[in-house]
Amino acid sequence: MTIKEVSAYLKLNEKTAYRLTLEKKLPAFKVGASWRFRKSDIDSWIKKQTEGRK
Repeated sequence: MTIKEVSAYLKLNEKTAYRLTLEKKLPAFKVGASWRFRKSDIDSWIKKQTEGRK
């Protein structure tokens, strides 16, 4: 997924997704100069974020 796709998926502003990525709060990796995200990593991250809220 691209930064644009992950932003839409998480319903975040692209700048917010980019900031979270730079702060290493979102699981991502670089391909050349572009950030990429695995949907499975994002889904795991969401699950981890929501586990303490039950």
